Amino acid sequence: MTLGDHDLLTFSQTVQPEKAKAFYGEVLELTLVEDSPVAIVFRSGRTSVRIQKVKSFSPFPFTSLGWQVPDIRAAVQQLTAKGVVFQRFEGMKQDDLGIWLSPEGSQVCWFKDPDGNTLSLTEPDRR
Repeated sequence: MTLGDHDLLTFSQTVQPEKAKAFYGEVLELTLVEDSPVAIVFRSGRTSVRIQKVKSFSPFPFTSLGWQVPDIRAAVQQLTAKGVVFQRFEGMKQDDLGIWLSPEGSQVCWFKDPDGNTLSLTEPDRR
């Protein structure tokens, strides 16, 4: 058995399950699979996103979940229209939408969920 042949499960956490459920389900439009006493589970493509319900935690100071998208500008505009605020980082050259061009040519931007987890969008270099 090779783990690379199987679907990946991702995990994050929330202390505000109702806000997280609305954000991931309504704003990000992930498919709700389950809402149990311990976690909210969504589907994103072929990936399960398990948002664990916890009493407390400190968000990581780096990206915890990210999506590869075919058109980052369209995705940012769609999410901005739903109230998502994209992060700006001092010292990083970001365009008017908050998109950074990485040295290898990918375009990346970041935003936060209701619990302060940093999420990202990436459009790979198509050259």
